[in-house]
Amino acid sequence: MENFVITGGHELFGEVNISGAKNAAVAIIPAAILANDKVVIENIPQISDVKLIIEILDSMGAGVKLLTKDTIEIDTSHISYQDVGYELTSHFRASYYLIGAMLGRFKKAEVAMPGGCNFGVRPIDLHIKGFEMLGAKVDIVDGMVCANAEKLIGASIYMDTVSVGATINVMLAAVLARGLTVIENAAKEPHIVDLANFLNSMGADVRGAGTDVIRIHGVEKMHGCTYSIIPDQIEAGTYMVAAAACGGDVLVKNVIPKHLESISAKLEEAGAEIIEYDDAVRVTRFKPLTKCNVKTMPHPGFPTDMQPQIAVLLSIANGTSILSESVWDNRFQYVGQLLRMGANIQVDGKVAVIEGVKRLTGVNVKATDLRAGAAMIIAGLVADGTTTVENINYIDRGYEDVVVKFSSLGADIRRVEVKEKQTIQTAG
Repeated sequence: MENFVITGGHELFGEVNISGAKNAAVAIIPAAILANDKVVIENIPQISDVKLIIEILDSMGAGVKLLTKDTIEIDTSHISYQDVGYELTSHFRASYYLIGAMLGRFKKAEVAMPGGCNFGVRPIDLHIKGFEMLGAKVDIVDGMVCANAEKLIGASIYMDTVSVGATINVMLAAVLARGLTVIENAAKEPHIVDLANFLNSMGADVRGAGTDVIRIHGVEKMHGCTYSIIPDQIEAGTYMVAAAACGGDVLVKNVIPKHLESISAKLEEAGAEIIEYDDAVRVTRFKPLTKCNVKTMPHPGFPTDMQPQIAVLLSIANGTSILSESVWDNRFQYVGQLLRMGANIQVDGKVAVIEGVKRLTGVNVKATDLRAGAAMIIAGLVADGTTTVENINYIDRGYEDVVVKFSSLGADIRRVEVKEKQTIQTAG
């Protein structure tokens, strides 16, 4: 078991390179199944979620070669159909993209219900609705999602609510379906556009990604390609918030500034200065932080995956801020950890009222999910004294070289091996 040990109170200065997008990688890698060929994927983030999805493809018979630290070749021409059980899927929710990819190629899929961070129910009813509209029969049997279709035929599919996962899964299933599929009220996140570009590089015909209507003309077959994943919007936003919370001057490199506009806007409102370059943003903050209200929304709104991180910044800003969550039902589980550090936060349902305090104090805290774990790091960086962050396996799911990157900016953060406690029994 490992923990992060952080000594706070240091401003951050320097440059940090952002890795490939986790949310794009965990959709693009299973999409390689559709190629029945070799694909080369560049800018792969070195995180546990990516390692798990690669392990699943390897278990199915795909040939996976590591060409460089962040480039892999995946040969799915000899892949064989098989069920994907709970042991591999239980650790992250993006495993459900295997359903769409396998249904598209094999016209059948049996994949265990996904796991991942526990901050709300993860219904897959919209996924199932989409598959059924394409002609599949879907049942959930003993925790397995079982989808079968004699053939897939394009259809008009309206998403009752904006869903990133369902939009991606329907895209994966539809690219090899006969005819035209239209997804209305589609999610518009950057990684959906990235997936569409990847599918098109393999010979698919996907149009309109990034808008609320996506049109997919089914093709008979797809082929290999070489493709580079976009930079990670949420990793970039995390370092941006950390720089603003701690103060200092940080250049966040290898980003697409347009993807960060909602984050930049709120940081400027809170007192930071943001300068955009072609593929970088500079965050400086040398004056006190001030209150601002934030509401998470589907893209292009403020990302729900940045909600815990911005909460830390608001907890030390002057005044009272309102933080509203419109995507997940239970994403404020981390608040109890911040309260232990001296934050003044009251949660009522999906709204948090945050009264800024002068300082946080270092204590032992736990990461309750991936992004809450990132928030605990930021809280430790701004706190007086030493903070120990437990359950860092959550953080490793989505952040590459987080200790190295923060240390390069002047943060005092270490990864420490901890012996697990053993229960000693004595004879009575």
